[in-house]
Amino acid sequence: MKSTKDKRNILMISASESDANLYYATKFLAPDPFIFVQVRGRRHLLMSDLEVDRARSQSTADQVHSISKLYGDYRKKFGKKADFVEILSSFLKKQKAGPLTVPQDFPVHYADMLRGRGFKISVGEDSFFPERVVKSAYEVKAMQDAIRSVERAFDKVVKLLKKSTIKKGRVFYQGKPVTSESLRQVINVSLMEEGCIAQHTIVACGQHAVDPHDEGSGPILANESIIMDIFPRNGTTRYFADFTRTVVKGKAKPKLKRMYDAVAEGQNIGFRMIKEGVNAREVHQKIHEYFVSLGFLTGVKDGRMQGFFHGTGHGLGLDIHELPRVGGVNEILKAGHVVTVEPGLYYADAGGVRLEDVVVVTKRGNRNLTKYPKFLEIA
Repeated sequence: MKSTKDKRNILMISASESDANLYYATKFLAPDPFIFVQVRGRRHLLMSDLEVDRARSQSTADQVHSISKLYGDYRKKFGKKADFVEILSSFLKKQKAGPLTVPQDFPVHYADMLRGRGFKISVGEDSFFPERVVKSAYEVKAMQDAIRSVERAFDKVVKLLKKSTIKKGRVFYQGKPVTSESLRQVINVSLMEEGCIAQHTIVACGQHAVDPHDEGSGPILANESIIMDIFPRNGTTRYFADFTRTVVKGKAKPKLKRMYDAVAEGQNIGFRMIKEGVNAREVHQKIHEYFVSLGFLTGVKDGRMQGFFHGTGHGLGLDIHELPRVGGVNEILKAGHVVTVEPGLYYADAGGVRLEDVVVVTKRGNRNLTKYPKFLEIA
């Protein structure tokens, strides 16, 4: 991504391994913080000796500078040693940088010190690089490939559960108890073999499934809902997948079946409504209204939040949660947005149900990137 049409003067100081905006701007992956400067459409990196050569060969910056050389040049010119901010300040002045835009998570101490040296600094919008929100064909394919990896991992769990047996309300495979931990290991190892990095994979059974972000622990119980939410990042492309299915080993109780059917139809409402120009808030409201019409209310019961109490979805990309949101705020969908559609219902007397697919918004509708079928019961 050489010189850009974005005419802002931009400053970022971060590690691209954990900062998706910095990785997006540079396509350079590093575990330690480095400096990114954009002035008049040209992009500069200020790198340590450890990374400078690799940055020159791998990044998409217009120019990569050795920060140790900048320190040396400053000492020769002024006859004294400079601190980090003085080197950065000198570089910005040499580039004739005007007012600077920084991301919302920019370090406050650097901002204060630069302001003290006369620089005007403003904080950018929530979507720091607006072009990140509308995905390219490459980005869509990267996420689709990651989803295929997840589907293959999930299929291994389904096959394991099909071969499992039920004894006294618990699930066993090859004579050993099946647990959330053992199923998570199957998923995560499969993803690792596919070149994906899985963290916080959710395999939540029974009461654990009533809390949407409980990762799950302990034995898998027969006839109880098992929510599996899998969201790895591909280690090469850096793009995420996001995938959720709810299954039961055995027979689901009547309320759980009704919940599952309601969530499946709620997801279908999303599929039918999502297209360019639609307010994502209306999608969320329609699904919520549908649940209410079936008697599935949301609120605190017995000291615990129950019902449908999270958003319908979110953007997906280099971060697991990106814009746009599909929830209680106004967000107009555009062609090229990639969003999850993941309604859910959670009740302490029945368990939890969530289904999640990933769709690409188009002018006339949407295209589902997720292909794995949906079913509740595994005999």
